[in-house]
Amino acid sequence: MEREPEVSSLPSTPQNNHSIPPSVARSPRRMMLSPMGTPMRKAFGNMKCYLEEIGHIAKLNPQDAWLPITESRNGNAYYSAFHNLNAGIGFQCLLLPVAFSFLGWFWGVLALVVAFLWQLYTLWILIKLHEVIPGRRYNRYIELAQAAFGERLGSWLTSFPIISLSAGTAGGLIAIGGSTLHLFYNLVCIKCHGQSLTAIEWYLVFAVLCAIIAQLPNLNSVAGVSLIGAVMAVAYSTMIWILSVTRDRPPGVSYDVAKPYSSVGAAFSFLNALGVIAFAFRGHNLALEIQATMPSTLKHPAYVPMWRGSKAAYTLVAICYFPLAIGGYWAYGKLMLPTGILTSMFVFHRSDISPAWLATCFLFVVVSSLSNFQIYSMPTFDLVEQTYTANTNKPCPKLHRFVFRLLFVFFGFFVGIAFPFMASFGGLLGGVCSVPVTFCYPCFMWLKIKKPPKLSFSWYLNWTLGILSVVFTIVVTIGGIWSIVDTGLKFQFFKPQ
Repeated sequence: MEREPEVSSLPSTPQNNHSIPPSVARSPRRMMLSPMGTPMRKAFGNMKCYLEEIGHIAKLNPQDAWLPITESRNGNAYYSAFHNLNAGIGFQCLLLPVAFSFLGWFWGVLALVVAFLWQLYTLWILIKLHEVIPGRRYNRYIELAQAAFGERLGSWLTSFPIISLSAGTAGGLIAIGGSTLHLFYNLVCIKCHGQSLTAIEWYLVFAVLCAIIAQLPNLNSVAGVSLIGAVMAVAYSTMIWILSVTRDRPPGVSYDVAKPYSSVGAAFSFLNALGVIAFAFRGHNLALEIQATMPSTLKHPAYVPMWRGSKAAYTLVAICYFPLAIGGYWAYGKLMLPTGILTSMFVFHRSDISPAWLATCFLFVVVSSLSNFQIYSMPTFDLVEQTYTANTNKPCPKLHRFVFRLLFVFFGFFVGIAFPFMASFGGLLGGVCSVPVTFCYPCFMWLKIKKPPKLSFSWYLNWTLGILSVVFTIVVTIGGIWSIVDTGLKFQFFKPQ
């Protein structure tokens, strides 16, 4: 009986195996090089390509598919730019010229440049740490803090500033949006008959608009809202400084630094001004949440589009912030009102700026505040639904979601009318919330998770920035408290103007 030929896609192996030692013939390496090993090698290669396409080997949490932050993962670099720009530019930028009136030209510009570069570095840290462990995505700022500092310490360090930035910003935005909507109405309806709404009623109108848009289900679904808000923010911040510098400066403009009665007071005013600048750079509490909306694989990690969009967004932030701070200080000097450049422009130039320009600027501020409210509220919406799904092991029903979000909006409305003077707390809020979240914690997270070699450049850099930010947090908070006490701020609760 004749022997059938060997069927193989490779050249047939020699049959004289007597020249190969038995130990070598049976070795794993020999088996991988044999026709029997070839299919195994192909299988491993195909599996590697497959894993590179679908992502990391990770145990997926089904709860993520039910939550507003991680429900949709089709984000991209454009979404990153929209969200970061919308979160980065807000009403806090209107206070930058106020800080310059206490810092002067040199220290004001220096502080703004250092703060911008510092926060850009810590943003890069957060983006890189999002997937620092293969197969594990830290989708929320608190989760990354827990991984770095431990579950209890991480929660204790970050819960208060994160919730304050979310809920406090919501109340502040309702106050800013409601009062600016009132100014807009007074400009466009000069000849309107009948009595205008009260300040509280305008706050309520703005809160109702927030409640309607807040029903969008997840963070990706508000990408269009963030785009509109980002365009409005760039537009109004540019309009304000151009309108201010192209008009005659008010009589008595001076660039002498505003000095309190004592040297101690001058020092604390200086620190409070630094806190105002720190408060202007917010949005890091949303960086991981924004990155969580993007698909990520070994071949195409999420940090690439996230960083690309962030660079574009913060380029525009710089283009808006620096002219606004420098031009605003040039236009008003130490005459700058404590409430910011928007109020100063309205007070000093109401008669020589067209009402149409003023109304357009106010409308842009309202739309931007409305968009800001949505992205800053999303982490709170996510936290509430995370608690619900963890206890019930099922998605949050639409009715429950509607009620939760409605209650949060009107909680912000209550905060806005109860504390209408919140904008005057810029320095204090910068020290308590913005400095730890934006400048401090990311440096220590990098040291704890990445563990750079001791005495290396990264080790020195992050320890230096981390320690400086801790000291900065303490002194700026003290400066903010002193500034409130020294200026004799009248706490007119439930009396919005």
